[in-house]
Amino acid sequence: MADLLDGDEGIEVIAQAADGLQAIEQATAHRIVVALVDVRMPRMDGITAAARLRVLPDPPKVITLTTFDLDEFVCGALTAGADGFLLKDTDPAEVLRAVHLVAAGSAMLHPAAARRLIDRCHASDHSKTLAAQARFERLTPRERDVLKLLAEGETNAESNPAATVARDLVSSQ
Repeated sequence: MADLLDGDEGIEVIAQAADGLQAIEQATAHRIVVALVDVRMPRMDGITAAARLRVLPDPPKVITLTTFDLDEFVCGALTAGADGFLLKDTDPAEVLRAVHLVAAGSAMLHPAAARRLIDRCHASDHSKTLAAQARFERLTPRERDVLKLLAEGETNAESNPAATVARDLVSSQ
């Protein structure tokens, strides 16, 4: 990977590490803009290393790389603060593009990982919407009125029918 990166005039390889702990040591010792970490590394995996790198003073951006196209790695890496997630079979030109994009403040996901993440969000949002709709339909008309008042900022006491009548009487005077 270092040879690929060194071949790009806009990228300078500052340091290399054999494992996650060394990656953190190198990032502490050098000003690193983008760190590429493998999800599976000895002594400290790349997801843990990404999380630790992101809390350093002046932290590097992080791109995780892996041969394993698993949702748990994508979500774990993103939750840890990674700015990119690529599979090791990514075209070399796309790896270079990812480094440049991430260095500039953008993010980069492998297309297959992005598709699954989008599908997961779509499915999750749709099922949550349907579940909320079903719960709402089971409410009585009065419960719906109370819910509407609560959504408008009224307190439970203010949404009480007696309080509503009293409030209406006071406001009509």
